[in-house]
Amino acid sequence: MIIADIESVFGIEKVNSPSAWSLKQFSESLQCINVLTVNDEVIGFVSVLEAAGQAELQNISIHPDFHGLGYGELLLRDAIETLSSDTKQLYLEVRVSNFSAIRLYKKLGFKDVGNRKDYYATEFGREDAILMSLSVIS
Repeated sequence: MIIADIESVFGIEKVNSPSAWSLKQFSESLQCINVLTVNDEVIGFVSVLEAAGQAELQNISIHPDFHGLGYGELLLRDAIETLSSDTKQLYLEVRVSNFSAIRLYKKLGFKDVGNRKDYYATEFGREDAILMSLSVIS
């Protein structure tokens, strides 16, 4: 991602996430965020942080106008394919209520490996996170 994409990415994040990343978080993560564009418009992004043979899917989001069109899967598949050859596991956490994301992660081979009770804040209290992992074959 380049600095010029931050406002677009931040806008997508604010629309989709009740606990959106800040502009500062995005600017500090430029090197690990990839954007997806359609007709020169940023419609989605993914953030993956790699370290010590593991990676964490930190964030993925598609603009609501493009939901259900396969762009999330395209973005995630590309992120997986471009992981370094040292990376053997990709981890993520997802809200238990995010059924479409959970369905996508399972379709791509992610397995449930645990949960975090009351991990996410919601407007009505707290919500659990499901921890998932994908074995990456290089």
